[in-house]
Amino acid sequence: MAENTEKTTQNLENEEPERLEIAVLPLQSTTLFPDTVVPLTVGRPRSLQAVEAALGTAEKFICCITLRTEDVTGQDAKTKDLFEIGTIVNIKRMMRADETMQLIVQGIDRVKVLEWTQEQPYLKAKVEVLPDLVVKDEEEVEALKRSVQGLIQEALAMLPNVPPEIRMAVLSNNDPVQLTYFLASVLDLGVENEQKMLESNTVDELLSLAYRFLTREVEIMQIRSKIANDAQGEMDKAQREYILRQQKRAIEKELGEDDSGEKAEASQLRERLGQTDLPEEVRKEAERELKRMESLPQAAPDYHVIRTYLEYILDLPWKKASEDKLDLNEARRILDEDHYGLEDIKERILESLAVVKLRPDSKSPIILFVGPPGVGKTSLGRSIARALGREFERISLGGVRDEAELRGHRRTYVGAMPGRLIQTLRRVGVNNPVIMLDEIDKMGNDFRGDPAAALLEILDPQQNHTFRDHYLDLPFDLSKVFFIATANQLGPIPMPLRDRMEIIQLAGYSDREKLSIAKQYLVPRQVKENGLQPDQFEIIDEAINLLTSRYTREAGVRQLERTIGNLARKVALKVAQGEAIKVTITPEAVKTFLGAPRFYPEEARKELPAGVATGMAWTEMGGEVLFIEATMLPGSGGLILSGQLGDVMKESAQAARSYLWSHATEFGLDPKLIKENGVHIHVPAGAIPKDGPSAGVTMASALASLYTGRKVRNDTAMTGEITLSGLVFPVGGIKEKVLAAHRAGIRRIVLPARNEADTEEIPEEVRNDLEIIPATRIGEVLEATLEKEVTQPPEVVPHFESSTQNAEHLNMKDSLE
Repeated sequence: MAENTEKTTQNLENEEPERLEIAVLPLQSTTLFPDTVVPLTVGRPRSLQAVEAALGTAEKFICCITLRTEDVTGQDAKTKDLFEIGTIVNIKRMMRADETMQLIVQGIDRVKVLEWTQEQPYLKAKVEVLPDLVVKDEEEVEALKRSVQGLIQEALAMLPNVPPEIRMAVLSNNDPVQLTYFLASVLDLGVENEQKMLESNTVDELLSLAYRFLTREVEIMQIRSKIANDAQGEMDKAQREYILRQQKRAIEKELGEDDSGEKAEASQLRERLGQTDLPEEVRKEAERELKRMESLPQAAPDYHVIRTYLEYILDLPWKKASEDKLDLNEARRILDEDHYGLEDIKERILESLAVVKLRPDSKSPIILFVGPPGVGKTSLGRSIARALGREFERISLGGVRDEAELRGHRRTYVGAMPGRLIQTLRRVGVNNPVIMLDEIDKMGNDFRGDPAAALLEILDPQQNHTFRDHYLDLPFDLSKVFFIATANQLGPIPMPLRDRMEIIQLAGYSDREKLSIAKQYLVPRQVKENGLQPDQFEIIDEAINLLTSRYTREAGVRQLERTIGNLARKVALKVAQGEAIKVTITPEAVKTFLGAPRFYPEEARKELPAGVATGMAWTEMGGEVLFIEATMLPGSGGLILSGQLGDVMKESAQAARSYLWSHATEFGLDPKLIKENGVHIHVPAGAIPKDGPSAGVTMASALASLYTGRKVRNDTAMTGEITLSGLVFPVGGIKEKVLAAHRAGIRRIVLPARNEADTEEIPEEVRNDLEIIPATRIGEVLEATLEKEVTQPPEVVPHFESSTQNAEHLNMKDSLE
């Protein structure tokens, strides 16, 4: 093979190489040198054609020239993009693979491009073979050669994976040019440096460049070797320490002194303590407890108590707060999107946001929502949190009897834990969430303490910035927490606690408001939750009105939504079975799907007999209409009360009878009639307990009707407290009571004059449909409620609706006797 190559080279030099025209193969990021054998992969169409042209010649010569820049490929290269000096190579072997060629080529001689003769379909040029390199200074060449060989030995010492035959070939090569070219082809010196070596015309220059470049490469290899040795040393050291630790652990385990878990836990807690931003007082206490823990064995009882205590301290958001959204327009949009009406409450929330925007360091408000179930108290709290951009957490206080539920237990007790407030703050991870204290009126108290007393500090803006949980016994700032409490009634809430909160009343909804809420919120939500499409379920207004009046009895809309969901599920069944594509819910369909109405609410009676009056009552479910019935008991002078009446209501009945008796002449009554005949007052729905002073005027009207024989107007309902001097005092729950009366078809309302301002809370459409009569004295009430003519003399007031029924009753009684 070597003889053939020499002959080929000799032939090439004999054929006037200065005018040799040959195909050119552009090389990217590499340089070929004479006397080297290298593999090449050719894949671009232009380069493939150049190789095909070379293979078509007898010599199979091709000129390899390197591109000046990596930004240009051989396919797009112009003649100006290539260097002038290249290498003629002989294609020794070729193998085709898919659309590429795998070549083995051997460098023959350096050549210089004289003229480019062709660019397409492949590059072609006239070249001349450059003469062999000459030696200018033999001594310098020898010195450089030995220096290069020394560097090669250093490099080989740092490359243990080099095969032995290559080591021998390199070290035994005495030709400095061949040795240098071989090293240049093996090392990655960069295109610029490799091209300088190829263009060198003297051995002196070539060796000088090789020495400089090789020195740099050896230095890089030494640095890499040092880094690798250091890393290996660290690994060896760590491995040695690991083995020693394992041996130490095994020895300690045999001796019963194993404390590996203690050290790891303590160091982990100390690291977290250093990274957590804590108040100074808290940090000192944590450091003190951590030192105690480090001195205790893991089996000690206090060890785990201290560890849990420290974890709580590190987990609490002492200084971490979420950023408030202070876009008032966006906050109003969110509140309007989530709730219908409630304008006063929304306005109050926006006022709080405005204060926070103007004064970021202001204390968060503490609000108490009071209203019947289902009016949106809890969901309103969620909307406030969404409008503020804060975290929301709800703490249910219903049935809580132990003060420790809120304040926590002291750590001296086994199984001690922080109170629910601290646990909530740990869960949310910020110190300014919105926390809802739900059902605050349902708390109890017993020998374990009074939770309401614990809330006195929690809900006091002047004290809660240093709230101390019994478990932590460290001051935690609660002044940034937005507290919202909810209750169905104010009565059970202690006055000192009530005084610490801003009370906002949420009254029940009118039928028209329920209709709007159902159409805007409830129906779309139930359609989505039950897998229906909006065009598959339609419910008309009359059907919704039927649901609110005859299938639900509430001030809110919770039962209404549940009933709408029941209808939606029945429609979903029909759609799923393919029985219907769209179902429209009408009043008739409601009765078909849900059966007979569940409730028959009290309605204005078409005719009231003497002794019956229409009153109004407030309940947790909203307002109710009630009828107070009075009948005379001849021969008895007492007063009988029935219907599960409370003490206050009984006293109202006694006050009404006493006032009418003492002012009998003024009202045209016969005092003898009152004296000689007892009275039985009954309030229907006897299974339901009733109490309160607001039925006073209704009882007075019922008794006045009984004694005068004048009926009470059936279109009139009344409420108000009375006194023995005949005054009418204001009462609460006006909105709920009036709405209930309006639902029952009553259009005249008698109220205490001092309750007139409360009528502003009544929806305008309801208010415009009513005649509201203010009264300050009982006489004004009787004037407004009693009919003018006597329709039934008091002497013959029966116990039953007709004398026939009375006779039948007496006959039945005789037969039973």
